[in-house]
Amino acid sequence: MTEISIDVGQESELWGDLAVFDALAQKAIGMAARMAGVALMDGAEVSVMLSDDARVREVNRAWRKMDKPTNVLSFPAAEADKISSSPFLGDVILAFETVEREAADEDKPFADHVAHLMVHGFLHLIGYDHETDQEAERMEALETRVLAELGIADPYRV
Repeated sequence: MTEISIDVGQESELWGDLAVFDALAQKAIGMAARMAGVALMDGAEVSVMLSDDARVREVNRAWRKMDKPTNVLSFPAAEADKISSSPFLGDVILAFETVEREAADEDKPFADHVAHLMVHGFLHLIGYDHETDQEAERMEALETRVLAELGIADPYRV
């Protein structure tokens, strides 16, 4: 089984204990990597940054020309057809306040929502997307299966 390396950093103290979210990332992204059906280089690296709305807004404005924070951003390091030979898969950044607000609004446990967004962000790194209805259905189905393996309810169930 291919193992990936997940490096979790913290730009915002709002996240509290880094060890809690590091363990969550290892579990959630590790499961997504095992279940995604994509060949990855053993030891391929993923970077996860725990940030805040202000920083994510800056990054979103600089890279996507959208002047607002968002829950998660992903920056793939390799083209989808080169993923299997890439030693670095890319970066995922999460905005604490947006994630916290969404979890509260949707009446979801905060950690479950974070795990979902980590999985979602990782899937973008390895070539999944949701630009079309078909892509969205494929990506959401995999997210749902990964989260079920982690004991987390389907985030798309209404």
